[in-house]
Amino acid sequence: MYEVWAPHATRVELESNGVRRVMTAEGEWWRAPGDEHGTDYAFHVDGEGPFPDPRTRRQPYGVTGPSRVYDHARFTWGDQDWRGRDLRGSVIYELHIGTFTPEGTFESAIERLDHLVDLGVDFIEIMPVAPVPGRRNWGYDGVDLYAVREDYGGPDGLKLLVDACHRAGLGVILDVVYNHLGPSGNYLAKFGPYLHDYRGSYWGAAVNLDGRHSDVVRRYFIENALQWLRDYHIDGLRLDAVHALHDKRAVHFLEELAGEVEALATTLGRPLTLIAESDLNDPALITRYGLHATWNDDVHHALHVAVTGETHAYYADFHSLGAVAKVLTSAYFHDGSYSSFRGRSHGRPAGDLPGYRFVCCVQNHDQIGNRPLGDRMRPERLWLAAGLLLTSPFTPMLFMGEEWGAGTPFYFFTDHHEPELAEGEGERRRREFEGFGYDWKAPDPQDEETFLRSKLDWSEMSEDGAASLLGWYRDLIALRKSHPDLTDPRLDRVRVRYDDDRHWIVVERGSVRVAVNVGEFPVPVRLAPGHLLLASDEGIALHGADLHLPPLSLAVIQLS
Repeated sequence: MYEVWAPHATRVELESNGVRRVMTAEGEWWRAPGDEHGTDYAFHVDGEGPFPDPRTRRQPYGVTGPSRVYDHARFTWGDQDWRGRDLRGSVIYELHIGTFTPEGTFESAIERLDHLVDLGVDFIEIMPVAPVPGRRNWGYDGVDLYAVREDYGGPDGLKLLVDACHRAGLGVILDVVYNHLGPSGNYLAKFGPYLHDYRGSYWGAAVNLDGRHSDVVRRYFIENALQWLRDYHIDGLRLDAVHALHDKRAVHFLEELAGEVEALATTLGRPLTLIAESDLNDPALITRYGLHATWNDDVHHALHVAVTGETHAYYADFHSLGAVAKVLTSAYFHDGSYSSFRGRSHGRPAGDLPGYRFVCCVQNHDQIGNRPLGDRMRPERLWLAAGLLLTSPFTPMLFMGEEWGAGTPFYFFTDHHEPELAEGEGERRRREFEGFGYDWKAPDPQDEETFLRSKLDWSEMSEDGAASLLGWYRDLIALRKSHPDLTDPRLDRVRVRYDDDRHWIVVERGSVRVAVNVGEFPVPVRLAPGHLLLASDEGIALHGADLHLPPLSLAVIQLS
C-alpha cells in the first residue's frame, strides 16, 4: 500500500511503471494499492512533481530522483545471537563511512572491523547515512530520512555492516539529524507543514514539532528512529544538536521519543540507547526527558586546553588545570558559571548523574572538521589526552584514526550541484565560525580533493610512532576494562590534585593514580607507594612514593 500525508492537497497522483494514478483521499492521507519490491515510483501533488516519497526507504537515483519500493523482510540476518550492548563500561568509536576507508562503503568498513575488535572498542558510531546532495558530505545535509545513501551501499549495505558488527561483538550507534533538513532535495514542504515558517537554526528552517499538524510531523521523526532500531538492528541513536529542536509542548519531543524507544527495547529484549548532542549543559535531557546520555563538550575543552595550550574562543575559560579537575569531578565546567565566549552564565550542575551518561572525547568530527585546516591533535599530545580520557569516569569516544595519530586531516566537504549552494558554501562556513579566533583559510568544501585528502591512510599504522600510539590506546582500553576503579562512574569518588605552575595533575580513582606532566620540563610528584601499570615514556620512574615525570608524559600507578 502506498500512502502519503498531504493535508492541504486537492489532488495527489502516484507515478509508477510508467503510469500516473490518482490516489484516494482518506482524511489527511492519500492511498493507492502498492507495487512489488524494486518498483520505482514518485508522487505528484496538485500538479507539481514528481517528488520522492517523504518516507522513501530507498533512493537509488539521489535526492531528486524517484523512490523505490523496498521490503525490509527480504534481508536475511545472521545476528540471531546478538543480545545488545549496554552503554555502561563501553568505549565508542566514531567514524564517517565515506572517509573511513579508501572505497568509502559499508562493505569496505566491514573489512576493518577486526582492527576495531583488537583495539577494544564496544560500539561504532556512524555519522549520518541519509541521502545527501552529490557524493561527498558529512551527512548533516540529509533528506529522505528513511533511506540510506546509495554510494555507501544502500539499505542492504547498512544491514550487512550492522550484521557483521554484531557477529564481531560490536554494537552500532547511528547519528541522526532531526533538527533540520538539507537545503537540496528537501520536498517535505510540498506535502505538508513539516517545517516552521521561521529559521530554527543556522542550518535551516526548524522542524514543526509544536505547531498545527505537528502530531503527524512528530510521528514522522519518531517512526524514523524506530525504523533504524527495529528494521536495521541499530543499537542506539546519537541525536544531532537537540538544542536546535523547537518544541514548546508540555510533553517534549525527546520525552515522547524516549518513551517509544523504551517500549521497543522491551519488545525486542535488548538495550537501545539514545545519546543527545547538546551545548546547553543541561542534565534535564537525562533526568526529565529520559535520554540515556549526552555529549559533554566541556570535558573535551578541558583536556584539549590542558595538553595543547590553545586558549582561543570557547577554550579561554578552560585555561587552568583546574578545569580538568572540575570536569572530572562535576562533569560540566559551565554549570551556571560565566562563559566568556557566550558573554553570559551557562549550564547547570549535573547533580549526581553517573559519569557513564556523559559521552566524552578528545577528538570528534566537529572538533577537528570545524577547524579551518581540519587538523588533528598532534600524536605526542594524544598520549596524554587519551590517557586522561580512557581513565576517566565517563563513556569515552574516539574518532577514527586517532588511535594511531592519523596524519590525514578531516575537512568539511560538500558536493552541492546548485550554483548558489556550491559557490557560497565556503563563505557560509567562514561566517559560521566568525569569532572563533581562527584565520579562516580553509580549502574549498566543494573541491573533490578536500574530500579525498580527508580519507584515512591505513598504511600509516605500520610506521613506528603510529604503532606505538596504537599499542598505547589498546593498553589503556584493556586496563580500563580490567580495573573496576577506572570504570566506576561515581563522580564523587574522583579526586584531583594539580599544580598550574609546574604543569602536573594527579587523578585519584580508588587505588589507581593517573599522573600527568603536560609541561615541557620534568617534574617530581609525590604519591603513596605503588607500582607502575602503564607509562607513556621510558623515562618515567617510581621510587617508593616519588614519581619522576619527564616532559609530556603520563603514568598510571596502582597503589600498594
